[in-house]
Amino acid sequence: MYRASLAAPDDFDGWRATARGFALAGVDPADIVWQVGGDDGDLFAGDAPPPVAVEGTFGVPRAFVDLAQSAILHRDPQRFALLYALLMQLRDRPGTMEDKADPLLRRIEGLAKAVRRDIHKMRAFVRFRALEDADGTRFVAWFEPEQHIVRANAGFFVRRFATMRWSILTPELSIHWDGETLSEGPGATRGDAPGDDPVEDIWKGYYAAIFNPARLKIGAMLSEMPKKYWRNLPEAALIPALVAGAQAREATMIGTAPLPEKRPGNAMAAWTALREEARGCTRCPLHGPATQTVFGEGPVDAPLFFIGEQPGDQEDLAGRPFVGPAGQLFDAALAEAGVDRARAYVTNAVKHFKFEPRGKRRIHQTPQAGEVQACRWWLQQELALVRPRVIVALGATAARALLGKVVTIGKLRGTAIPLADGAEGWITVHPSYLLRLPDAAKAAEERARFVAELRVVGERVRALA
Repeated sequence: MYRASLAAPDDFDGWRATARGFALAGVDPADIVWQVGGDDGDLFAGDAPPPVAVEGTFGVPRAFVDLAQSAILHRDPQRFALLYALLMQLRDRPGTMEDKADPLLRRIEGLAKAVRRDIHKMRAFVRFRALEDADGTRFVAWFEPEQHIVRANAGFFVRRFATMRWSILTPELSIHWDGETLSEGPGATRGDAPGDDPVEDIWKGYYAAIFNPARLKIGAMLSEMPKKYWRNLPEAALIPALVAGAQAREATMIGTAPLPEKRPGNAMAAWTALREEARGCTRCPLHGPATQTVFGEGPVDAPLFFIGEQPGDQEDLAGRPFVGPAGQLFDAALAEAGVDRARAYVTNAVKHFKFEPRGKRRIHQTPQAGEVQACRWWLQQELALVRPRVIVALGATAARALLGKVVTIGKLRGTAIPLADGAEGWITVHPSYLLRLPDAAKAAEERARFVAELRVVGERVRALA
């Protein structure tokens, strides 16, 4: 029996080097006991001496390496042994990674999925609070991860908050960024993190202002934001009252609204699978700094399909399209035009938020052509599933994604465009354009034109039904 000791719970490099040596020596998975740390510094200890080093190498699919890097961050004590067993299985059956029915592969993929979810939760629910020290302002956050993800997630926070001095405290270890160097420290307690700061009142006011009762889904909210995270979120104190008020208004709406049509089951299942696949998208570098993939939403048989440019700051945090300031203007314009957003599918040409960090703010940047093209595959899949009759591109980036070429909005705006799949395309401005207009009279004029175009689109949907 061999005993393999790794330096840390997330020591992928140590596991890989050790596993390679065992595999080249042909050691059976049942003959190894894996552990983290140990009383001595030897890599191997136990009844048997280390296997004789064997020169050579063997290849494994990149998919296995990616899977192992994620799964090894799970807290399952069997993860090292499971990964080594899969490694040995790959030597005998190189096609194992394509066999989705393989029970060992499925179990490890389950570990990796839980890790990815925990990484997302940390990115979404870390809340910094300002703390003054001898060097000025430092932002400190407390978080309790379920898996060993802190080191793996550190790069995300460095990129996103590169100009800030910050610390993230967790029970297992703490990470600190001074603007130039990332360092680690021992685990901490909740009491080591600061309490409220003045900025939180502003954030709470903003959160309450953007809370949309008409789009509240309590089950989905609890799934994406479990209550165990609420104690670290300043806005969580507002949720019970906001939900209670929303439920009362929802009851009134239900009494007068017609029942929605039932969605096609097969299309819905396909859309759900596509959305899950998109959550792990790495087709372009934008996935790195972004909090999450923001996929489209709406009925899978919607006759009307809207395409925006990309998620904004609030969309990136919420994981839903058009929920920020531009989304609120969009909703108001749709209502004024008599178009029911609930019967439309809404998505973006690019599924990750592209931004430039400036202190605690994230400033929007326009996606480049390569980024639009990389994400166009997802848009085409959404269009193929929904099969809308009318498609509206909001802005130049959306128009490029829809038509596959650069177009001038002024030349095509307000004109129906026959598309190859038989649908009817329309081009108009993005709602954020209306928010950026400095002249009030011009903004009112452009908003009225935008509403008029949406009204025409609604009429075309009814005419083509």
